[in-house]
Amino acid sequence: MLIFQSVMAKFSDLRVGVLALQGDFERHQYQLVSLGADVTLVRLPEDLRRLDGLIIPGGESTTMDNLIDRFHLRQPLYEFGRVKPVWGTCAGMIMLAKAITDNQAAVQPLGLMDIDIVRTGYGRQVFSFEETIKARLNDQETELKATFIRAPIITRMGENVKPLGYYNDTPVLVAERNLLASSFHTELDDDTTLLKFFLTKFF
Repeated sequence: MLIFQSVMAKFSDLRVGVLALQGDFERHQYQLVSLGADVTLVRLPEDLRRLDGLIIPGGESTTMDNLIDRFHLRQPLYEFGRVKPVWGTCAGMIMLAKAITDNQAAVQPLGLMDIDIVRTGYGRQVFSFEETIKARLNDQETELKATFIRAPIITRMGENVKPLGYYNDTPVLVAERNLLASSFHTELDDDTTLLKFFLTKFF
């Protein structure tokens, strides 16, 4: 009980937003609340005010892209991500990217992270899979249970982008300045290792 209370207290002063236009934002909200963070579901530009950081969840990137414009969030998200911590998971990685290869759906990424990606690079929904991957977190090798659902593949990384985790020799977890991006989901499981890393190292 004391360990649980100390974890809750550690993150209780953080105000974290989750982009809640579409996708699995409720799972991110659940995990953040379980750690004691103050959570705001972001649907409008004014929801970004006073936040310490943001998670852009997985989902359908074409729909997310359209809704970002519909609710006038594109520029506010860009300005927020230039200075404050943002973690993009799956579709969130797509939205953070600089460019999208073979972009038939004409998704407009925010261009915050210096990576290029291929949407659904690991295959469509029917090819979803779970895998335990190894990541380098806090200068230690850590195992993460990763779920790949229509996941993007990174095809290019800028010189300031740091790979933290790989699947089959391809980077699937990367960091750059205040930004973290993962091709996979961890919020579908109860393991909060990667979330704690984000809240501890990027805030």
